[in-house]
Amino acid sequence: MEKLEKFALAGVIGWPVMHSRSPLMHNYWMEQQGMRGSYLPLAIKPGKVPEALRALPKLGFAGCNVTIPHKLVAKETVDEVDEAAENIGAISCVVVREDKSLFGTNNDWIGFLRNLEQAHPLFNLSGRRATVIGAGGGARAVCYGLIKAGISQILIVNRSTAHAEIIRKVFGDVISVGSWEQRSKALEGADIVVNATCLGMVGMEDHDLSIDALNSDAVVYDIIYTPRQTSLVRSASERQNRTCTGLGMLLHQGPVAWKYWFGIEPQVTSELHELLAQDLEAEYGK
Repeated sequence: MEKLEKFALAGVIGWPVMHSRSPLMHNYWMEQQGMRGSYLPLAIKPGKVPEALRALPKLGFAGCNVTIPHKLVAKETVDEVDEAAENIGAISCVVVREDKSLFGTNNDWIGFLRNLEQAHPLFNLSGRRATVIGAGGGARAVCYGLIKAGISQILIVNRSTAHAEIIRKVFGDVISVGSWEQRSKALEGADIVVNATCLGMVGMEDHDLSIDALNSDAVVYDIIYTPRQTSLVRSASERQNRTCTGLGMLLHQGPVAWKYWFGIEPQVTSELHELLAQDLEAEYGK
């Protein structure tokens, strides 16, 4: 392809952010595309997000990804957001427009669906039932994606039922709220179960979720990617359930951002997947 003359610049803002694998992924694509450019981790303290985002056009950035804990304040800072970001209530991607204004969108739900489609192409969400564990920003993106794909029912279980009720008010009757104490029982009849909490992440409390009530043909999806295989995914694999991990979700939201920033949609290849997987395993183990 014809090389871009302009130096391509993008990054990810968060606090902390140096643990992010996004630079490894995006810089891999830049090399593959023969682009002159760089994707940088940008450690931005809380309270400095509006200032940092407003500086992007002056610094020549095409845009940036947004990670924890800045997704909410970033949404309030940009000049315009799309329907997905409005419903999810947070943005994961900022785009610098030609007029230097800032546009915000959320690609997490797309990464969620594309990962599922690639891993299990014959699994159709239309008319299915889902159980989502958690009620934070990740859960809202997951619910939005499930609804877009035609899910018929979503049962949310979260320690705070108030947070789950907020999601129900946003998305309507397709959502129901269950008790955290009955979370294992909430898996009964689910076609797909999604962990959208930090439970099971490296350095965090692990799950005590029993999946004995889960249908044998159900999909278990954990949006966490550190470790590469959580205890929930491992338990599901041991009982022969289909699984999805968070690494694929991270990979598949990336090309959408590129389409906004550079007009190119790079491929999520097995080589790239293995590159990130090995990098994660070197630091966190399998």
